Amino acid sequence: MGPEKVSKKTPSRKTTQALDFKSATLYAIRVVLHSPDTDALIEALAQRMNDAGAFFENEPVVVDAGQLDEVIDWPALLSALRSHHLHPVGVVAEGAQQEAALAAGLPSVDVGGAPVRPDTKPVAEGDVPAAAVIPDKAHVDPTRPPAAASQTPQSSAEAAVPEQGATDAPPSGSAQAAPTVAPAAMIVNRPLRSGQRVYARDTDLIVIGVVSRGAEVIADGNVHVYGPLRGKAMAGARGDARARIFTTELDPELVAIAGVYRVIETKLDAAVHNKPAIVSLDGESLQFESLGK
Repeated sequence: MGPEKVSKKTPSRKTTQALDFKSATLYAIRVVLHSPDTDALIEALAQRMNDAGAFFENEPVVVDAGQLDEVIDWPALLSALRSHHLHPVGVVAEGAQQEAALAAGLPSVDVGGAPVRPDTKPVAEGDVPAAAVIPDKAHVDPTRPPAAASQTPQSSAEAAVPEQGATDAPPSGSAQAAPTVAPAAMIVNRPLRSGQRVYARDTDLIVIGVVSRGAEVIADGNVHVYGPLRGKAMAGARGDARARIFTTELDPELVAIAGVYRVIETKLDAAVHNKPAIVSLDGESLQFESLGK
């Protein structure tokens, strides 16, 4: 008899894979370090978390140490962040600072720059062009017509990227530049309940309905709430100091613009409390202004 043949079974290509890689958009808080004194950083962290209550708890965090030359005590800082229920996921740093963070288990990430909004000036009567130009930044997707994206949040960790509009080319032979089309705002056409979060990346967020206590609305641009704003609202999430928060009924738990935030523990001034209002940033101070007459 000849040697026994052993058959080898080739895995079928139709077999379900145990894992797969897919793209994802992650919302993370950026903690910017201004001092190489680790003890001072830990003390400031404790004060910030005490002021903000539970607003930042259980959030992923990117530590921005790009302004520091002196290497800090990364294990101590990471331990302090985790003690406040924050989850460090990456670092922005260079050279020895980056190497020290990596040795502590924190990989380098690229968070990109803050969105830049062009200056807008009032248009005098008679100066309105035939094709109106809406000044704003725009990422162009030539495969889709201009449209508003609608988002219905499913959980407190949900984040979405809005669809963007396209620009039209100028007529042949025309020297006039093509008008810039504003990016489509993300529109949420329903109330937001406690525990729900919506993040509008690279654009404005419009909520038609109440933002309940415990709900969070976040946008890289402006935040518009056509209804009572009772939860938390953050505009200019990636550093746009010109962003604003608009609402028809202001009574929030917390508001923030470009990282400058205020926890609302007592009632606001009677001129804006539970009334149409706008929140803007003036230097390092948040301003509350009535939209009523």
